[in-house]
Parts: sequence; structure tokens; C-alpha cells
Amino acid sequence: MDTQSYFPVTPGVGMEENFLSLDDILLSQERLPVRTECVFPRLGFLEKSSDSQDIAEDTKMEFPLWLSKGLYEKKRKVLSVELPKVYKEGWRTVFTADPNVVDLHKMGPYYYGLGSQMLHFDNPENPDIAKTLLQTFIGRFRRTMDSSQNAYNEDTSVLVGRLDCLEKVLFRSGQNGLNGFQSWEKGQASQLTASGLVLNYRKRKLVDVQP
Repeated sequence: MDTQSYFPVTPGVGMEENFLSLDDILLSQERLPVRTECVFPRLGFLEKSSDSQDIAEDTKMEFPLWLSKGLYEKKRKVLSVELPKVYKEGWRTVFTADPNVVDLHKMGPYYYGLGSQMLHFDNPENPDIAKTLLQTFIGRFRRTMDSSQNAYNEDTSVLVGRLDCLEKVLFRSGQNGLNGFQSWEKGQASQLTASGLVLNYRKRKLVDVQP
């Protein structure tokens, strides 16, 4: 019986987050381009290109996602969040033409997750971003799952290396289903095996009885 020291927790869906998920924790560290809308007193040390004690208004910086969400307010303008280039119109056009040609891992391993989180910030392009995310997922889903079903006992490192983290989860699920089906066909699905605890106990018992 296989044992795991860590049981994976699935990430949140859409704009929701699951703070017990390692993927969501790593996603929250993704850096976003922001512009300050007011003075940040006594935080000048965060801006290495300036010698000022304060962060001046209209300063361009990069903040992690979690900090950007915490500081962003619709009524009281503290900072404005700019779109990462992969979500801008130029790249949206590429995704609309053929989403399968894009290396999503290279563009950012959390393309769908970060794109969904960008909808928290007011932006006139939000409807187009949401539409592109959905169309990209639909356009790549069939190829991802077909590949997972046709790569039995093969090296899939190159293929998986181009996938977003969400797509990697789907790919692994497809392969696990295929492996389970192959085991069932070979009559191996119903075989019972001793657990690791039982085997270790037997080994210790043998050591104890040996002279």
C-alpha cells in the first residue's frame, strides 16, 4: 500500500482561494505591476532605485498578489494594478487564434489561477480576460486529456513541461485513470498487498527471534 506524508489539497476554484493548498500559497507570491496612488510614508527602503525615505505617489513597482489584494480598495485609491502582459490584448489575440501553441508554464505557471485573481481588480478589460481564460481552457482541455490517455508508460516530461499547474493536475488525473484501467484489464486491480506497517513489523519480529 502506498503511503503519503502529505495529502495534496486542491486549489480554490475561480476567484476563491484555499489557504491550505500549496499551489494557492505559491500563487499568492506571484508579482504584479502596480502604480502607487498616494505616498507610502517611511517605506522607501522597499524601492531600491530611490534614496527617498518615502515611496512617492505615481511610483511603478511590483507587489506580490497577496499584498496587492490587501492594499487595493475601490473607494480609497491606494494603488492601481496593471495587467501582466500575458493578459493584455496582444496575447489574448494569440490565445484566441490557437491556445495550444502557447507554452503556458513559461508564460507563468499559474495562468488560469492568476488570471482569475486579476478579476478582483477593477479593469475595463475584465470581461475579455474572463472570456479568454475560459476559451483557452476549453481549447486546450481535449488535447491535454487525449495526451494523458495516449502516453502510457512513456516519457511525458516535455509535454507536461508546457502545461499550466491546473492542466498538470488534469493530466495526472487522466494518467491515473488510464493506469487504473490497465491494471484492471490485467486482473491486477483486485490484488491485496500487505501494508508497509505489517511488513516492517514482521521484519522486526524476525530480528527479535533470531539468536
